[in-house]
Amino acid sequence: MKILITGANGFIGKNLCLKLSELGYHDVIKIDRTNSDSDLNLALEQADFIFHLAGINRPKTDEEFYVGNGGLTEKITTILESLGRSTPILLTSSIQANRDNAYGLSKASAEHAISAYQQKVNADIYIYRLPNVFGKWCKPNYNSMIATFCYNIVNDLPISIHDSNAVVKLVYIDDVCEQFCQHLTQSNVDTVVEPIYQKTVGEVAELLNKFKQSKDTLITENVGTGFTRALYSTYLSYFSPDQFTYAIPAYTDPRGTFCEMLKTPETGQFSYFTAHPGITRGGHYHHSKNEKFLVIKGTANFRFQNILTNEKSELIVDADEHKIIETIPGWTHDVTNIGDDELIVMLWANEIFDREKPDTFAKEIK
Repeated sequence: MKILITGANGFIGKNLCLKLSELGYHDVIKIDRTNSDSDLNLALEQADFIFHLAGINRPKTDEEFYVGNGGLTEKITTILESLGRSTPILLTSSIQANRDNAYGLSKASAEHAISAYQQKVNADIYIYRLPNVFGKWCKPNYNSMIATFCYNIVNDLPISIHDSNAVVKLVYIDDVCEQFCQHLTQSNVDTVVEPIYQKTVGEVAELLNKFKQSKDTLITENVGTGFTRALYSTYLSYFSPDQFTYAIPAYTDPRGTFCEMLKTPETGQFSYFTAHPGITRGGHYHHSKNEKFLVIKGTANFRFQNILTNEKSELIVDADEHKIIETIPGWTHDVTNIGDDELIVMLWANEIFDREKPDTFAKEIK
């Protein structure tokens, strides 16, 4: 299948080209503003499916809206009709189509051209009235609030907010591209991308600033699902290589090193510690806190003692065993490096350490 993408070098186009490649579609004809009319004519002769993404949204004059949106679309459909082709077309329009402004009216004229083409040649058409699309590779200081906010916050530049309570409708680029590609193999695919996130400008800015602060606080938001996941990915995409790394606190004493790596608002924190041969760490108990240890280098002896009954337990664990060792509320515990090399242990705790209320009470095992 030959796939034509107009506007292939734009934000959506770049992401869509990559998605198509991942799905095994390598016969893709890319058209952008650098191509000639003859390039476009040849592409339209060959294409089996057209993603018409090209358009104008930041012109110098209103006339450019009509040339780049409605005019270009009419040119494409006229050429296809003259070739006797009924190639399926997916058009990216806007939720502003039909609004009483030059941009909205130009998008509406593009929709009308596509609809007329469908009626004349009985072609399959798919018109997407997209809200604000966000994601990697979107140009900042152009037409995307999120792209501008991300770029500025990453680079310690101020952001301008006129109304923090203004609501914006947003869709994530990965969701857009995934749904677009479904039209290549499926029928009856909806032309509304889901999910649509409705957020205030203030909410977006607040979350982005929390991402920024996480390098200092070590607190990572719930970035694994939904809008927060998508926004965090977008935020990270504006990092330059010299921003790919940052230092975290490490506390070193004669026993070894303790280092906090990552904290979360709801699911605790990750740390690691080292211990020199013969060194014992711990010697305390918790009322509610749970810790999970994973030995990743060396051999450790974990000891436990019930603080009421004095019942004892002991467990020797080597890094090659890949075992998790749990701490149990009401049992004091410690760990000793019984090997000849440095001991390295990864640690997860189900809550962030609170110096004011640490739930950690010293008690040696006797």
